[in-house]
Amino acid sequence: MVDVTEKKGHIMKIAFFETTEEKKLFFASRLKGHELFFFERSIQEVLIKHEDYEVVSVGSHSRISDDILKKIPKLRYMQIRAGGFDHIKSSHLYNRNFMVSNAAGYAGPAVAEFAFSLLMNAARKTHISLQRSQKENFNYHDLKGMELFGKTIGILGLGTIGLQIAKIAKGFGMDIFGYSRTKKPIFDSLNIHFASVEEVLKHADILMIALPLTPSTRNLINELNSKLIKKKSIIINVSREEIMEKSLYYSLKNIIASDVCNDISLAKKENFLYTPHIGYYTQEALERILEISLQNLDQFLRGETPQNLLKIKSKENYQ
Repeated sequence: MVDVTEKKGHIMKIAFFETTEEKKLFFASRLKGHELFFFERSIQEVLIKHEDYEVVSVGSHSRISDDILKKIPKLRYMQIRAGGFDHIKSSHLYNRNFMVSNAAGYAGPAVAEFAFSLLMNAARKTHISLQRSQKENFNYHDLKGMELFGKTIGILGLGTIGLQIAKIAKGFGMDIFGYSRTKKPIFDSLNIHFASVEEVLKHADILMIALPLTPSTRNLINELNSKLIKKKSIIINVSREEIMEKSLYYSLKNIIASDVCNDISLAKKENFLYTPHIGYYTQEALERILEISLQNLDQFLRGETPQNLLKIKSKENYQ
C-alpha cells in the first residue's frame, strides 16, 4: 500500500475531479502533508478561473482542452484515472513541460471477461432464453447456438485486454489470430498467430476489438476491408465504437455485441447487442485504478517518471 507524505517541505496543490466520497478518503488518507482539493464534477464544469494547482487528477468525463490548460499555468503533472486518453484535445501539451499519465492496465481481466460474457450471449442467445423463462416461455427451438471450441478468434489489439482475451480463448480451445503494432514473446506461448488486420478479419469466426482509439485506429474496420469478414462471424467490440466505420453497424448482417453505443437506434436491430459501457465496472478494476493512480502520483512526487507516462509520439494522437 503506497503512502505518499510531504516531500522535503514542498507542499503540492493537488486537485482531484470526478471524485466520490470513497475516492476522497482513499487519496486523503495517503497524501498527508499536501494541499488537496476534491470536486465531484468534471474539470470543465468546475474550472472557471485561474488556479494554482500543480497536480491535476481527472476521470474519463473530463475534457482537457487548451482553454482548460490556460487556467492552470502552474501545472506540472496531469493524471488520468482511466485507460483511454482520447478526451485530451490540446496543443498546449507540446508547448508546456509537464507530465501526463493514465491508469493503463487496470481493466484487463474485467473487460476481457466481459467480452466473453457478450460472446456467450451472442453465441448461445442466453439473454433471450432468460427473458423467455421469466415469462414461463420454455420454447428454445429457435435458439440453436454455436460452440466456441475449435473456432478461430481474431483479436485486434494485443495490449493488456487483448492478451487477457487470448488467455481465455486458449482455455476454450480456440485458434487465435491477433493483430498488434509490435510482436511480443508472449504471443508464441499463447499460440497466437501474429497477423495483419486483413488476415485477422479473413480468418475470424469471432472478431474481438480491443484497440485504443487513435487517428490510426479510427475506422480501422471500414467498407473496404469489412468485405473480408465471414458472413457468420460474431463481432465483439469492447473498445470504442469509432474503430468500426459507422455505416457498418447498419449494413453488416453479422451479430455485433458492443460495450458502447452512441446511436440508440441501433438497439432496435435484431443483430445488435449493447451494454452501457460497463465492461470495466468491477470492484477489483475500480480498486486497481486508485492503486495505479496513487503509484504514478507517488513516483512523480519523488522526482521519478510515472510508470504509466503517456508516450506522445505524434500530435495527431492528441488533437
